Amino acid sequence: MARATKAVAGRDRAASRMIRIGLTGPIGCGKSTVAGWLGELGAIVVDADVVAREVVEPGEPALDAVVARFGSGVVRHDGSLDRAALGGIVFADPAALRDLEAIVHPAVRPRILAAVAAAEHAGARAAVIEAIKLVESGLARDCDEVWVVTCDPAAQRARLIGRGTTAADADQRIAAQGADLGHRLEQAATRVIDTSGAVDDVRRTVTSLFESVVR
Repeated sequence: MARATKAVAGRDRAASRMIRIGLTGPIGCGKSTVAGWLGELGAIVVDADVVAREVVEPGEPALDAVVARFGSGVVRHDGSLDRAALGGIVFADPAALRDLEAIVHPAVRPRILAAVAAAEHAGARAAVIEAIKLVESGLARDCDEVWVVTCDPAAQRARLIGRGTTAADADQRIAAQGADLGHRLEQAATRVIDTSGAVDDVRRTVTSLFESVVR
């Protein structure tokens, strides 16, 4: 069954102000699915992964910094980032992953906040920041609500493999996040959504939560 709990009270906000929902959780637990539902309910969704790809496109300073740290082997012949090559490095080396995040996160944050500000200016009722590093990057502090999406480990692994990830790569990516990531994120959560159950049940829970915080 879907599960939703409130760990801490959300921040006070003026009734007229757009609500900001931070959406996070371990890889493979359904963040993007939940974000899609929220988008259908009327929220503007800002995907940190999409922004992270934009900041390492050719010509961007962050790409130059990535190449300086990890070498020319992470760049394709056309000058674009070879994500598979970079992933093979950082998911096998926690220190390398931290170095990559230290390069990318400072470039991502201002673009996300600008997108949220634009959504509010346009009169959106809610903006959702979907980010796996929502808490670590400090973006959670800019949100009224922090929703953590979790699922049981077996479902998480099966979903990654179902996307075409090899079993070994799935295990490596899960391990790179830390076995206690879900627990750590829950400490910052205002809502926890367990997606292990039936899809229709989870969707109803998400809809109910959204309607309870966006009026």
